[in-house]
Amino acid sequence: MQTSEFGKSKGLWKTLTEGTWSDAFDGLGISLLLTSNPAIQYTVFDQLKQRVLKRRQTGEGNTTAPEVLSAFTAFLLGAISKSVATLLTYPAIRCKVMIQAAESSDDANKKAQQKSRKTVSGVIYAIWRKEGILGFFKGLHAQILKTVLNSALLLMIKEKITATTWVLVLAIRRYLLLTRGRLKND
Repeated sequence: MQTSEFGKSKGLWKTLTEGTWSDAFDGLGISLLLTSNPAIQYTVFDQLKQRVLKRRQTGEGNTTAPEVLSAFTAFLLGAISKSVATLLTYPAIRCKVMIQAAESSDDANKKAQQKSRKTVSGVIYAIWRKEGILGFFKGLHAQILKTVLNSALLLMIKEKITATTWVLVLAIRRYLLLTRGRLKND
């Protein structure tokens, strides 16, 4: 449905009734594999964050300071972590796009050829044969430009919201403890 021309998409029900289950779920396996992208991103971000905070803490010698990243540092770590995740998973992203973009043809010979290119192994073989190892990374720069800014902003905002939330929770807790103590004294 994503790769069809506007208004020409068959829809899920029509695909299921006219085609096969595999037609309806082309690219599902590779999409499930790509759920590793955010897992890699957040793992890299957390590891980098811990290193930065540990270095900052040992550099200042202050163990009581709150562990908070600056907005710029969170943005930078978010950009680096998304770049690493995208670089590691991009061959799978490229395969997914190739599987979903494979067009069907009425010609039986072309149809068999298209079907083989709609499998992960068929796409990997086709990319390797036609473009070599660099073919798995064709379009990587565009993907990084598309996703890095978004992810860096998201992680920067998340870090600021997390820090603010903890400050608010601690302030409310302190307020409740103080007012509860006053009520008992009255």
